[in-house]
Amino acid sequence: MSKNKGARILITLECPCRNLINTNKRKKGIVRYTSTKNRKNTPNRIELMKFCPACNQHEKFKEIK
Repeated sequence: MSKNKGARILITLECPCRNLINTNKRKKGIVRYTSTKNRKNTPNRIELMKFCPACNQHEKFKEIK
């Protein structure tokens, strides 16, 4: 049998530049990263600085469902 998952869950981070049409300099499409977070320590949605290849710069990636 499998064990209990515990407090760590898998989350998806998405760049906010996907809503803007003219800012994509390099390539089109939605840029997403996956990460994990502790559900008990961080109940709210998180934002992390990651590199966005569409914007060609570091952006704040926000957690999505």
